[in-house]
Amino acid sequence: MKIENLAPVVLFVYNRLDHTKQTIDALQKNELSDETELYIYSDAVKNNKIDQYVKEVREYIKTIQGFKKVTIIEQKENLGLAKSIIAGVSDIINSHGKAIILEDDLVTSPYFLKYMNKALEEYKDEQQVWHISGWNYPTHFDTAEDTYFYRIMDCWGWATWSDRWNYFEKNTDDLIKSFTKSDIKRFNLDGFTDLWRQVKLNKSGRINTWAIYWYATIFRNKGLCLNPVKSFVRNIGHDGTGVHCNISGYVDNVTLNQNEHFTFPQVISENTEITNQIKIHFKKTKKSILIRIFNKLKTIIIKKFGRNQ
Repeated sequence: MKIENLAPVVLFVYNRLDHTKQTIDALQKNELSDETELYIYSDAVKNNKIDQYVKEVREYIKTIQGFKKVTIIEQKENLGLAKSIIAGVSDIINSHGKAIILEDDLVTSPYFLKYMNKALEEYKDEQQVWHISGWNYPTHFDTAEDTYFYRIMDCWGWATWSDRWNYFEKNTDDLIKSFTKSDIKRFNLDGFTDLWRQVKLNKSGRINTWAIYWYATIFRNKGLCLNPVKSFVRNIGHDGTGVHCNISGYVDNVTLNQNEHFTFPQVISENTEITNQIKIHFKKTKKSILIRIFNKLKTIIIKKFGRNQ
């Protein structure tokens, strides 16, 4: 399949120089990078404590080469990640018709751009397909497929088209009012995870995010998301440096997909076999987290009261 025009990459950066360098270094090594336009959105400093870090990132991104064109958008005031992504994606996708989106803590396979562009071309006229994911869960999948359709949206390296993104809406009250108990259960992968909690946390003001609303938009429109079986993206941001990515014991230990040849599903419907395997993954992950919490509490109790008390 020959791709007529490549999708631009939209990268969002802030104050993490080392992470940004790793993201750019991997992207520069991508096949098609020299034919790809790169838009970099640099959010403005939130407080004086990190002013120098933001300046360092802005100095670095001005030196970036290896792409067809690099356009830098420096915000004059701090928008925050959610507002920055919503506005930036809207601007670029409306002018180009499609876009690939990355944040500054995502390391990509050399074939990430090839996969994303081919998928965008493959499904541009398939209105049931709303989202292309570059990342997948760090677990083994028992399948011979290269890619699969899934209801849940993953935002660690993703792409979409303007005619789908234009439906995006961040309206917490409307979601809470319109979703039934049955909707919420299906939204939560039939009860195997609790993504709806993010909607409630946004409602309470404890977090301010965007991705859960894009998933909700896809879900309400009965859309599907394409995922690779083996991830083309690894998240390096779970070290306490990122927004909503605190140190939590989570490590994205995926081995990056090095396959430059891949096939797409012939039938546009959720892959039930892989979805069931993801449910098992969530169940095991939840059990693992509970065991770690129990062991941590046990250690604290032993230290405080003594083993024999």
